[in-house]
Amino acid sequence: MLVTSPFGRIRSAIRRARAGRRWAHVRELDLWPRALGFAALGFLTLVPLLIVVSAADARGGQGFAQWLGDGLGVSQAAKGEIERLFALPGQVLRTTTALGLALLAVFGLSFGTVMQSGYERVWDLPPARWWARWRHALWLAVLVGVLYLLAITSPWHRSPARGLIAVAIGTLFFWWSQRLLLGGRVAWTALLPGAVATMLGLLGLRVFSRLVFSPLIASNAVTYGPFGTVLILQTWLVAIGVVVFGGPLAGRLLHDELLRRRRRRSPARDSGPAAEPGR
Repeated sequence: MLVTSPFGRIRSAIRRARAGRRWAHVRELDLWPRALGFAALGFLTLVPLLIVVSAADARGGQGFAQWLGDGLGVSQAAKGEIERLFALPGQVLRTTTALGLALLAVFGLSFGTVMQSGYERVWDLPPARWWARWRHALWLAVLVGVLYLLAITSPWHRSPARGLIAVAIGTLFFWWSQRLLLGGRVAWTALLPGAVATMLGLLGLRVFSRLVFSPLIASNAVTYGPFGTVLILQTWLVAIGVVVFGGPLAGRLLHDELLRRRRRRSPARDSGPAAEPGR
């Protein structure tokens, strides 16, 4: 019969309480609904905007289809199915109007609203003031620029050094995104774990895409035609949404745990100012 000491029971109770608080954070974030909203908004607003931007690539490649295939990390057969869904860069530039591009930019601003709302929920912060909406325009412009920069860099198998640079750029972007959209209400040091966790999650999703989504795109294209490819791409966007919101949440939990341990190791330092009267 296993006998548990009172001290051990206390420690178990503390662990259960911490696990309960962590689960409460996950539940309050509404991760799954936010990921679904991220995927729907991305497919309706961000993807058309990126199609136009990618068409301006002077290299004369396949445009957004090539971007998306490289981002997914899928095989050449799967890339071929993706290319069938999108027009070639020349056709995109000929059919794009200034009004259509302006509407895409306006609708794309809602992406920043969704991201800001998710970050605020992660850190239990109230919504920002209405006049802070300019951050959404700045964030969207930087996002498009970063995606374009990452798209024109060589893939990992061609240039590992450029791949490492792409990882560094992505980490800096997610770090800066949290700071900008939260209006500087959270310290840089507290936001870094979330940025690193987000980038690690995206790298893991790339490997998962290569192993799972790549064969699914090829098989669904045979079974369901172009709709099957769209379905897989939408599923991939949902997974992106889970990582984009789940990464900052994991960073918040890690930061809170490290802060709690630091305070436990140095209780005298925390109580030092209060113990010195007259200062």
